[in-house]
Amino acid sequence: MTAVVDTLAALVAIDSVNPAYPTLDGSPGPGEGAVAGWVERFLVARGIRTMVQPVLPGRVNVVGIVPGRDPARRVVLEAHMDTVSPAGMTIAPFAPQVVGSRLHGRGACDVKGGLAAMLHALADLAAGPPPPAEVVLAAVIDEEHAFRGVSRFVADLRADRAVVAEPTDLRIVTATKGVLRFRIHVHGRAAHTSKPWLGANAIVQAARLVLALDAFHATLAPRTHALLGSATGTVSMIGGGVQINIVPEACTLAVDRRLLPGEAAGAALDEYRRVAATVETVPGCRIEFAEPFLVDEALDTGAERPVVAAARAAAARLGLDTGIVGVPYGSDASKFARAGIDAIVFGPGSIDQAHAADEFVEVAALETAREFYREFAAADA
Repeated sequence: MTAVVDTLAALVAIDSVNPAYPTLDGSPGPGEGAVAGWVERFLVARGIRTMVQPVLPGRVNVVGIVPGRDPARRVVLEAHMDTVSPAGMTIAPFAPQVVGSRLHGRGACDVKGGLAAMLHALADLAAGPPPPAEVVLAAVIDEEHAFRGVSRFVADLRADRAVVAEPTDLRIVTATKGVLRFRIHVHGRAAHTSKPWLGANAIVQAARLVLALDAFHATLAPRTHALLGSATGTVSMIGGGVQINIVPEACTLAVDRRLLPGEAAGAALDEYRRVAATVETVPGCRIEFAEPFLVDEALDTGAERPVVAAARAAAARLGLDTGIVGVPYGSDASKFARAGIDAIVFGPGSIDQAHAADEFVEVAALETAREFYREFAAADA
């Protein structure tokens, strides 16, 4: 195996499930601490200036810095260290195995493969002549839940361009959808089911609301973006009732709305409120919207921006596709854009394998990604 494959295997072997999700024994994931320590040791062992940036109790970003010829310029390589839950996987999640041309394990694709490639790209740059600009690698926490790692990292960051590791099939991604996630609480009144007329059935009210929301989501199809397709919305969770012989007094819906560039989360939420206002009311029930628990803007980096030119030049030198594409999922890249830093998304692996029961990445793509990140960081653009 190559050095980058060895590094990926070591990273996959570490359980870094986000604490928001369960790990193998059903308890909350341990978080990124052990991976952060491994990354820090990797950087220090290669003489790379290393910083630890506290974000949450016991959870830190790790930053490696290679000086450039022009200290006023900075290029960022960024990848997250956390993974989703291993629940439901059909392979041992933290026992990485190379089978044929693929390395299997939780996080192999999303996104420890990209992180391993970035680590070795930074080490390559540190071992050679100074690059044109300072190169910063950020290994961050909490991408799989609330983006708090990247939000902390960009809070006081100045940089000229950034590339964020996600599984893009080695394609240059300049546009990603945003996301709005919120809950709707339906309140009713409990009663004994032998006399249901004494109660107000929150589940029945919620069912009417679900049908209205589903019809509304169908109307989003004409809202399109050249690289991202249509806006979408999904009622993705529902919960209500406490006992079979009690009229349910409460029911909660969770909604996931994918935003296109130019769509504001507040305006999208107002649309949902207007839809709810049209729903036939069950006497005694009321509908309440909770504050969104996740809002992330879409990414739409212009094709004319220098970051795209640098990415295309790197892809051309490696014989890769130099076209730009969009993807329907979100990433840390939009937070860079919100901070005024041009960003693209690029990495080994396919989103179809991310979070999958048998997650894997093609090992050949790891070395290609390493070369791309090195070329991108060293571009004099």
